[in-house]
Amino acid sequence: MAKVNGKYEAMYIIDAALADEAIAAIVEKFKSLVEANGTLAEVSEWGKRHLAYPINHKNEGYYVLMTFDSAPAFPAELTRNFNITDGVIRSMVIDLAE
Repeated sequence: MAKVNGKYEAMYIIDAALADEAIAAIVEKFKSLVEANGTLAEVSEWGKRHLAYPINHKNEGYYVLMTFDSAPAFPAELTRNFNITDGVIRSMVIDLAE
């Protein structure tokens, strides 16, 4: 039987050099995208942190962790949106059931 809904976790890092308004706009964009395609359980904004290693010559990033329920096809669409959004320097979506 095909899986109807799954529990997922997404972490993404935003360029910390962006203005606070730009960071808030990116966080809100992904919140509304998840809410439109599933059920958002929690959004945890970890804030600015030092990166373990430089990414694109940047040493700091703004970390955001989201947990949500959605159809199995949505995480691929979310990953695509992370990849095409300016300001997102790293992202990862994982299935919590596995």
